[in-house]
Amino acid sequence: MTISTVGNEARLQTWREALTEGTILRIFEVHSPLAAIIAEHARGKGPERREFHGFWSSSLTDSALRGLPDTELVATQQRLSWIEHIFAVTTLPLIMDGDTGGRAEHFEYAVRAMERQGVSGVVIEDKCGEKRNSLLPGDNLHVLAPVDEFCTKISRGKAAQSSPHFMIIARLEGLIVGLPRQEILDRAAAYLAAGADGLVVHSRSADRSMVLDLARELRTRHPYTPLVAIPTAYPVVTEHELHEAGFNVIIYANHMLRAATLAMEEVSHLILDHGRALEAEEVCIDTAKILTMSEDKRPIVRSHRI
Repeated sequence: MTISTVGNEARLQTWREALTEGTILRIFEVHSPLAAIIAEHARGKGPERREFHGFWSSSLTDSALRGLPDTELVATQQRLSWIEHIFAVTTLPLIMDGDTGGRAEHFEYAVRAMERQGVSGVVIEDKCGEKRNSLLPGDNLHVLAPVDEFCTKISRGKAAQSSPHFMIIARLEGLIVGLPRQEILDRAAAYLAAGADGLVVHSRSADRSMVLDLARELRTRHPYTPLVAIPTAYPVVTEHELHEAGFNVIIYANHMLRAATLAMEEVSHLILDHGRALEAEEVCIDTAKILTMSEDKRPIVRSHRI
């Protein structure tokens, strides 16, 4: 497996160009350089040989790796330090989960830091107050930000960036809090007017119909706006369904870490149950493959086309 990398500007430009091609783009959560190498080289079975087109840096997984709750405890600079190591051995563009974006004046600096690191875009959610993960069940856990405040954050972030390729994507949390449909649509229009480069339609319901219906309406009103889905709560939905509804991008937001966590739990229990490692070997990758994946650390600069 060849270890490769590209320059930051090339990585930024690749993402923008990919969005113009009209195909569905798959973004996969990675939380380490090894996870990113695996994701970049993964290929699906069958004639299509599906692949991932970019990485997702999740605040949930970055927090979980540190044993912390997903409440914006991990600073942007800490998260960017991991991304620097990921970029040293990969070529795909990366989109960052920016939570609420914090205070508008702080968000400006975060945008500049992400750009310098080669991040292609950031997603910020239109909530305020104490940050709680949107998938947590329960009432009154989430408070939407006033529209004018969130628009100011978007516009200040756009003004702070230096590259035309960097994207600020607004995440609509209206379905999470049960906002009326028209109010969600009005928020979307306001965010785009403030300079947002795309929209995420987020939901914690297993019923995918609400997301698909809202996406169709947004696509009609904003025919050229990139629309992003994060189908964690409704995994039954297919990429074809999402694309037909108007989505350009699908983010598989936490599956790599969830799978790794399950495997780590299983292997630890197998060793304790049997008092040896033999039974655990069945759920472990071969040591030789790990050595092969990590032995070539020379950066090989090459172009990468999605």
